[in-house]
Amino acid sequence: MTSVHEVAPPAPVPEHGPRDPVQPPAKPMSWAMLSRALAVPLILGLVCFLPAVIAAQPGTGVRDTAYWLQLVLTCYAGARLATMILSTRRRLLQGVFWMFVYIAMGVAPFAQAVIGQTPTPLVGPRSDLMTAIALILVGCAAFDLGALLASRRPLRRRAGARSGSGPATAHRVRLRLLVVLAFAASGYYILKLGGPAVFFTSRQEISASVAVSGVASSQSNVGSAFLKGFGTVPALLGLLFYTRRLVTSRRARRSPSTVLLWGGLLILDIVVNNPISNARYWFLTVLVSLLFTAFPSSAAMYRSVLAMGVVGALVLFPYADRFRYDSAGYRPVDSSSVFEPLATKDYDQTVMFANTITWVDTRGHTYGRQLAGSALFFVPRSVWSGKPEDTGVRVGQWMGMNMTNLSAPLWTELWVDFGAPGMVGGLALIGYVAARTDRRYARAVSRDGPGPGSVLAIAAPLIAGYTFILLRGPLLQSVGKLAIAVLCLLLITSFRSRNGQRAH
Repeated sequence: MTSVHEVAPPAPVPEHGPRDPVQPPAKPMSWAMLSRALAVPLILGLVCFLPAVIAAQPGTGVRDTAYWLQLVLTCYAGARLATMILSTRRRLLQGVFWMFVYIAMGVAPFAQAVIGQTPTPLVGPRSDLMTAIALILVGCAAFDLGALLASRRPLRRRAGARSGSGPATAHRVRLRLLVVLAFAASGYYILKLGGPAVFFTSRQEISASVAVSGVASSQSNVGSAFLKGFGTVPALLGLLFYTRRLVTSRRARRSPSTVLLWGGLLILDIVVNNPISNARYWFLTVLVSLLFTAFPSSAAMYRSVLAMGVVGALVLFPYADRFRYDSAGYRPVDSSSVFEPLATKDYDQTVMFANTITWVDTRGHTYGRQLAGSALFFVPRSVWSGKPEDTGVRVGQWMGMNMTNLSAPLWTELWVDFGAPGMVGGLALIGYVAARTDRRYARAVSRDGPGPGSVLAIAAPLIAGYTFILLRGPLLQSVGKLAIAVLCLLLITSFRSRNGQRAH
């Protein structure tokens, strides 16, 4: 028997050397009890209670096939979202996907069906609306099928890892160069628009300042896209990487230079990435990616983002465009019901899908042309005279709309180019990739992960936040900042072996 005066032996050190602890161990039993307590009310609330409350609202909507299809889609998305929230694993990309579907293509269109009003008019026959809802349901099922196939395949080490290289991590020197780029590009962005004060006025003032700066022209927005992209994305990435370093490394928290650099990046992001001067979806990307980076292993934060995101999107988001215009151009929402703004503002994804189906019926599919235009977004129209416009813009012009800043959800983009087979295959592939990425992210932020410099631990939260923009569309508007983020991540990524040497 061991004496009380004997000292326990120290814990064994891993072969690849000691590391700062990433997160304290989880408490599965406490969450299991909480999960059982929350499961029934959460599922009932998302699947039954909220749809029933909406269905009881007064309105002139027709209770036809489209109405019942929309109800089925809302309940299906609510059940899948509840599954994501209650899951013992953090599924960032899948969780955000189902949150978007439940809000933008479930609850909001269902409120529109009940009230009998849509933010954008339906120009085609009502049968096209029924087709659109049915195709959204099929696309959701395809996404689930892709995720299911991904879960059946075990994660394996990369071929490079077997040959001696390690996981993707941020190269320290190149990360510092990224920070220098962030301060230089954001500083140029601020000076080009007239100083920091303009970033705390309105988006209308920002657009006017960009027009005066001369970087944009009436024929092409490539210049303004590059100015805004490089002025905001590197600053956000720098903040995310240094936030992760402070969260996961005790040594970094004790380093005054690291803390000061993080503080400088925070101030820079407050100027260029604040909710006043940026679109709501982009600020949502900033907020979600920062929360998931600051709390990489927190199940409570993951579930809170998904659960509170529903509340925020239904209650706050329709009113969050307060800073889109100046005080003279702002028109406050006047409604007697919390669901009325859902029928009159923002959430036009389903009706735009229906309008796009009508548009395609009149001219045919584009067979990859729209996606090619999105992939080659950086080519100016002066070089490519026949460059496709945004899908939402083209459909809006065909509809005769004065305001053509309309959504084109991912279902729409795939349908325009490739029809139903391309839409089903594309969403199945997206579900597969999302599920695989979620599993690799969980490994990257675990105690056995690559540590503070993990690129995937930053990329996955960023993509999760940006998913709202990609799903809402149009793609041509959304790929710019994503491409800049991918370019920055590629420039700083390094593959190092366990002993710290770069693999050849």
